[in-house]
Amino acid sequence: MKKSLIALAVLAASGAAMAQSSVTLFGVVDATYAYGSGSVSNKSQLTNSGYNSSRLGFRGVEDLGGGLSASFWLEAGLNNDNGTGGVTNTNNQAATSTGGGLVFNRRSTVSLNGGFGEVRLGRDYTPQFWNLTVFDPFGTNGVGTTQTQNSNLGGPTNTRASNAIGYFLPGNLGGFYGQAQYYLGENNSNVANKKDGNGLAARVGYANGPINVALAASQTKYLTGNIKSWNLGGQYDLGVAKILAHYNQDKISGGADGKGFLIGGLVPVGAGEVRLAYSTYKIDTVGADPRANKIALGYVHNLSKRTALYATYAHVSNKNGSAQSLNGSVTAAGDNSNGYDFGIRHSF
Repeated sequence: MKKSLIALAVLAASGAAMAQSSVTLFGVVDATYAYGSGSVSNKSQLTNSGYNSSRLGFRGVEDLGGGLSASFWLEAGLNNDNGTGGVTNTNNQAATSTGGGLVFNRRSTVSLNGGFGEVRLGRDYTPQFWNLTVFDPFGTNGVGTTQTQNSNLGGPTNTRASNAIGYFLPGNLGGFYGQAQYYLGENNSNVANKKDGNGLAARVGYANGPINVALAASQTKYLTGNIKSWNLGGQYDLGVAKILAHYNQDKISGGADGKGFLIGGLVPVGAGEVRLAYSTYKIDTVGADPRANKIALGYVHNLSKRTALYATYAHVSNKNGSAQSLNGSVTAAGDNSNGYDFGIRHSF
């Protein structure tokens, strides 16, 4: 009898807690047939994430009262073509996991939210990455990914940072938004590279009506040369189409500089959307200035709100010693490469 009463009490307590909080399971499964051709070798593969990144995640929120809430977000990258998980960078340096199992490499954060905004702790996107993906018609996925992402010199924290402390402005500022982030390399204080992987970044923007524009800047410290990046991106919705553009610049202290831009568009067509972009990135080094130029054209056909078919074609031309290639192919310096994606995406 006592055990039954205890069980009922536990159920009642858990029910009260569940009434004030929620947990959501979500994900994307995106399968892609990808083909790449280069002057040295071609490659065919069944891969993933040609339209959206495949993932499995859990997120939840608890109402703390008084306008406060706590939340968590755990999101793992998936290679659904072979069943493995993604890799993760543990200290914003070279070390990564093997990707053999499920790791929450895409995002693993806990947050405190309120009228002041959000304080977010853990592994997350860096502010300098947001402009490259938000203002890319291909969302930095698949063969159409902007060359400002594929070629850039942003280093290990170009996309995400581990051990990050972030702050986000509240969402009631009349269209203004922003974030700041500090991340740690977590090295011992008695080593020469004790600051490797430490960084600071920020992003501010304005989105209202048809306009969305944002500026971001960052610096990540390394003994071999600090990496400074900044970019500016924008989008204008014409109704019949969206125009997107961004500019990105990276500089390694005592080393190379890189800079490039993208201009593209999204055009609704019936149940689908046409995506097109031109992007370029140039690296300034002593004696050579390799440059890669890319054109990309794609179409997404929505079968429902959750399921879509897509196809993408991209062509990259290399100049001055650049050897960028597409979809796993290999091309010689100065030669061109072509790539195709055909796939299906389902979200839940």
